[in-house]
Amino acid sequence: MSWLKSGLASREAANAARVRSAQWMAVFSSAMIPPLLQTAEYARLALSISQDVDQDDAAKAAAVRAESQAAVFEPGRKFAFVLTEGAVRTWPGSPSLIPAQLDRLAQVSALPHVRLGVVPWNVEAPAFPLHGFTIYDGSVSVVESLTGDLTLTETGEIDTHMDVFEAFAAGAVYDDALRDLLRQIGADYRALASK
Repeated sequence: MSWLKSGLASREAANAARVRSAQWMAVFSSAMIPPLLQTAEYARLALSISQDVDQDDAAKAAAVRAESQAAVFEPGRKFAFVLTEGAVRTWPGSPSLIPAQLDRLAQVSALPHVRLGVVPWNVEAPAFPLHGFTIYDGSVSVVESLTGDLTLTETGEIDTHMDVFEAFAAGAVYDDALRDLLRQIGADYRALASK
């Protein structure tokens, strides 16, 4: 079903319920910052991308998304995020919003129960990153599309997603190397914003 018909806020509420019920998540993103890591401004822009989106619905959805992000800071859960550098460098709106987004990524990368990595552009990709996905507790993988979510539960599909996740994770940088990369990207955005 298209989320343009059912509403963004209801879609975000369903995603928030999935997040609340999961003990661990593996998130791969090749095109944008994952929802659990987005700043409020980035989320608002990400949810308002289509001309068909009702702006009140998008604002409600952004509030639900922001509320669900609290799970990332809860001990007892485990999160693994792997992003391509392209996902980090894709900027909706003004380039001036990205430094705050990069700060959020650096902050989350320091949490003991979160593993956050970025695959730099100068590392050979193990595959073409056709789409992102989120694996919940190893039993469900959700692929977000422009018109709705595809929920996969077959073992073979989930195994394929885990294999792709691990392959990209092997090429990612983490910890201090990640934060160095984020600082370099931040300098690029500050230069763009000053033009």
